[in-house]
Amino acid sequence: MNDRTEAVKAYLLDLQDRICAALEAEDSSTRFVEDAWTRPGGGGGRTRVIENGALIEKGGVNFSHVYGAGLPPSASAHRPELAGRGFQALGVSLVIHPENPYVPTSHANVRFFSAEKEGEAPVWWFGGGFDLTPYYGVEEDCVHWHRVAHEACAPFGADVYPRYKQWCDRYFYLKHRNEPRGVGGLFFDDLNQWDFDTCFAFMRAVGDAYLEAYLPIVQKRKAMPYGEREREFQALRRGRYVEYNLVYDRGTLFGLQSGGRTESILMSLPPLVRWGYDKHPQPGTPEARLTEYFLQERDWLAEQPEA
Repeated sequence: MNDRTEAVKAYLLDLQDRICAALEAEDSSTRFVEDAWTRPGGGGGRTRVIENGALIEKGGVNFSHVYGAGLPPSASAHRPELAGRGFQALGVSLVIHPENPYVPTSHANVRFFSAEKEGEAPVWWFGGGFDLTPYYGVEEDCVHWHRVAHEACAPFGADVYPRYKQWCDRYFYLKHRNEPRGVGGLFFDDLNQWDFDTCFAFMRAVGDAYLEAYLPIVQKRKAMPYGEREREFQALRRGRYVEYNLVYDRGTLFGLQSGGRTESILMSLPPLVRWGYDKHPQPGTPEARLTEYFLQERDWLAEQPEA
């Protein structure tokens, strides 16, 4: 590993530690279990899973660093110039599925990719973002989530938040359902438009912003009472999450095609989920409001006063 890759790896390992510690403190009833693993083709990682807590029904915060002599089809399909290069891929990816339906599911990912060939300069880029999937939406939570995202992007240019917010809206979209997965956030990939240090700083800004965005929402919603109606609706909506991850998500496809560790890759799936035939909430209910109001393309920060 060169110095750049070492620096990225050190940051990602520390980010995993910090996020796990904060989530354990918020749950207070259980802890992450670590499963260290190695990949036969090169590399490995630390899978950390938390289950059946007072707050978190299932969650995982994973670090991986994998490398190999050739890229899988999911990576080289949209970048054919990378064929025949060796690669290194490092990242932290997390999904948190709370038990309380009033606490949204959250997802975050930050990653670094480098493709190398002897005698040629390495091709590298950063990617990542974070997004929120509520079941019972609250407008102030959506505004807070996007305000933190905006603040993370602001030092890097006025156009960065709108561009990566729009990319997130497009990326986390279930085409076969004609609806977004959640209320969005940030998504970026193939980031090498700045010099390495600036790109790395941006990835760190996004990674560091996740807890600032998520924990205040958790703290406000985790004690809200709920019953079987809310849990049933949550299970049906979690079905959309499963559909997205297995049909569209590039990270899932890359992991499976590159011989990644299946348990770690599919850690993102919720523990309990339901599918019903042609299920639709009754108009005017809180459940219907999710798709009628929250799962619509909108600028959550428009006309909002500055914090």
